[in-house]
Amino acid sequence: MMLMPGYNNKRGRRHLSRSQCVCITLLWALLCYVVLTTAERIDGPVVLMIVLSGALVFIPVVKSLKG
Repeated sequence: MMLMPGYNNKRGRRHLSRSQCVCITLLWALLCYVVLTTAERIDGPVVLMIVLSGALVFIPVVKSLKG
């Protein structure tokens, strides 16, 4: 196995920097704002989509900040 500098050998991924985490979070918040302001009505599927997208965004961000 070839070792590459800057990579975590267990997972093969680099950790996100704080500025990357902030940018990802702000882009997610902007997307949520656009979805909520353009939706005709806020019902179950819209709320579920926001919750699932939040999980997909914040789980890697939190893991990256902890590690």
